[in-house]
Amino acid sequence: MLKQFYETSRLFHYQKKWLAGDVIAGFTIAVMLVPQAMAYAMLAGLPPIIGLYASIVPLIIYAFIGSSHQLAVGPAAMVALLISAGVSQLAAPFSSEFVSIAITLSLMVGVIQFLMGVFRLGFLTNFISHPVVSGFTSAAAVIILVSQLKSLLGINAPRTEGFLETIEVLLQNIGNVNGYALALGLLSIAILLISKKLHVLVPGALIAVLITTVLTWWFNLNEKGVEIVADIPTGLPAFTVPIFSWDQIISLLPFAITISLIGFMESYSVAQKFAIKNKYDLNPNQDLIGLGLANIVGSFFKIFPVTGGFGRTAANANAGANTQLAAIITALLIAMTLLFLTPVFYYLPKSALAAVIIVAVLSLIDIHEIHHLYKVKKSDLVLLLITILATWFLGIKEGVLIGVGVSVIWFVYKTSRPHVAVLGKLPNCKDYRNITRHKEAIEPECVLVVRMDAQLYYANATFFKMTIKQLLQKTLRHRLIKAVVIEASGINQIDSSAISVLLTLKEELEKQNIKLMLSAVKGPVKDVMQLSGFWDEGCEYLNTHKAVKNAQSNN
Repeated sequence: MLKQFYETSRLFHYQKKWLAGDVIAGFTIAVMLVPQAMAYAMLAGLPPIIGLYASIVPLIIYAFIGSSHQLAVGPAAMVALLISAGVSQLAAPFSSEFVSIAITLSLMVGVIQFLMGVFRLGFLTNFISHPVVSGFTSAAAVIILVSQLKSLLGINAPRTEGFLETIEVLLQNIGNVNGYALALGLLSIAILLISKKLHVLVPGALIAVLITTVLTWWFNLNEKGVEIVADIPTGLPAFTVPIFSWDQIISLLPFAITISLIGFMESYSVAQKFAIKNKYDLNPNQDLIGLGLANIVGSFFKIFPVTGGFGRTAANANAGANTQLAAIITALLIAMTLLFLTPVFYYLPKSALAAVIIVAVLSLIDIHEIHHLYKVKKSDLVLLLITILATWFLGIKEGVLIGVGVSVIWFVYKTSRPHVAVLGKLPNCKDYRNITRHKEAIEPECVLVVRMDAQLYYANATFFKMTIKQLLQKTLRHRLIKAVVIEASGINQIDSSAISVLLTLKEELEKQNIKLMLSAVKGPVKDVMQLSGFWDEGCEYLNTHKAVKNAQSNN
């Protein structure tokens, strides 16, 4: 394993030509991450300092272990929302107990990801379909946006848990908007959007934070009801062992698993995008180990769970990052900020941090995907909408679980009712095609040719048998049938249950003096048939044309 880390990490094979890009990227992400880290910490229900702590040790750990050269690890909005939803059930946000439990959650997430990597379980994320991920991401983004409106509007209202409850509180307190806080928030949003459009060299988040901080200090806006960050402790995080109870672990486990999977999917999808662009290979299990150790080691330095972020990774790559040295430089600059610059953020208005979060999550609301699925695959659109509605009305954890559950049920349903086509011969050639799609295809005399496009196993074998019998019954009304040919090119696998069903079908057809024949059987399927005793050399043909000709000549 250590050899693999050594071979895949560019840090151990560093070249001078990479240095300039890494330094620029390191500085760029550092100035972007300072306001983001504080904002995401507050979104999670944690003091801003915890966000800065989470931007040091995890970045360095992943830099030496992860397989991505550009992935920017650190606090993320989606993970922050999941932390808030999970930990708030056990402690009050911003309390010392809440911080302690969030650190424990980081340790749990790290252990889960590390074990998934060691046991090569990265493939498990494939069971979370894209519509579920897109639906959950969009729903969570809206929840995050709504949750930040209180800070943006300067409304002094109690923290709420549910999405609908948050909207209700906002409507009840709409008359208590603080104009100064709202003005600072809107100014921040304008700066962020303009800087993004003009591709300003200095990140818009830093510009917005500095301008609104100066304005708040200059006009004493904190004395006029504008909430500020106030004191942020100076100094690096001390080494502390996470304190937890088994009851906490049991309560947090569903959220820890969700964060582990969603966090890894977010990291790996964006890392893969830039790996393809820069022509190098990623190792998903190595990345799981890297993220896992980043969270495990980080939990001893007061962090909350971290992952790779979409926006920061894109900015990192665009700034010229060639290796993970850029992440190490970012971590060192964050450390310098903690040592010397935290007093600068005393007058930072919370409405500005809310603006940073709002603009960041706007890109996560995937309207394009909804429109795309409406045109391409309406069943996937239904799955996406179910996930969105479940997340909004039932909760974050429930939204993910229901989305995944419905996705798996739909997959089982679809594979249990696979596509079965009746084939006919195309004119002037020996090819057989689906008669529904190819009107010129002619069904052969005395023979019914069918093709199934799926693996043949216990869940769909009976459906396949019943479909053949229905097609045969329908065909017998119009013409005589002496053989049924199963064109098996679409069958990649077969199990013992399917073999038993085929044997039963064969016996039933023989009672009607109809022969069951096979064509284009793949090697692995043929092996199982031979071992099971089903195989009949006289009933198998390399291609459908020969099978049909043989059936017609023998009848």
